[in-house]
Amino acid sequence: MADSRPFCVAEERSGHCAVVDGNCLYVWGGYVSIEDNEVYLPNDEIWTYDIDSGLWTMHLMEGELPTSMSGSCGACIHGKLYIFGGYDDKGYSNRLYFVNLRTRDGTYIWKKITDFEGQPPTPRDKLSCWVYKDRLIYFGGYGCRRHSELQDCFDVHDASWEEQMFWGWHNDVHVFDTKTQSWFQPKIKGGVPPQPRAAHTCAVLGNKGYVFGGRVLQTRMNDLHYLNLDTWTWSGR
Repeated sequence: MADSRPFCVAEERSGHCAVVDGNCLYVWGGYVSIEDNEVYLPNDEIWTYDIDSGLWTMHLMEGELPTSMSGSCGACIHGKLYIFGGYDDKGYSNRLYFVNLRTRDGTYIWKKITDFEGQPPTPRDKLSCWVYKDRLIYFGGYGCRRHSELQDCFDVHDASWEEQMFWGWHNDVHVFDTKTQSWFQPKIKGGVPPQPRAAHTCAVLGNKGYVFGGRVLQTRMNDLHYLNLDTWTWSGR
């Protein structure tokens, strides 16, 4: 049986995911700082905010639960919340999960997507996602790659030569097609891509995916770029 509890306000947090479906806002994950320690919030809780009533409710979740993380990327397609990537005590993730938000009995059940075609992005957090034509289109983020995976789309920040692992920022684009359950990396056909970055924001307007700002080392940016999601061409200003 589903377990839910009404509250006046959700728990404080940062590094969480938030999406809107219908008249509800859904919040999952993130962390709080307790005595200078980052404590990840429970992975079996999802908070809903009813826009009409102004009421917060906490629901317990079941199924193949994602680990408690921060910096995951959340997006909603047809009432399903998809969570990709993130960071926990064990490092960076490139796992993809989804949960049906339009549950009839109030039960929220996570499912991990393991049966897919193609290659997912390398592990990372603080990336962004555009939703377009039933596709999740991911850009950027901070994470790790093996020496054999180094490409021009990756700005190295640190390295462990013994383990052949590198950490840094990305500006690559990866697509997950929710209809075919497949990953692919589109060939960018023109334009100058944004500098690799993390902690940026994104939005879709028509067939254009916009990205603004972000961070590399201690530098915060205020540049604006967009990617034509039909022709895969970058433009910026």
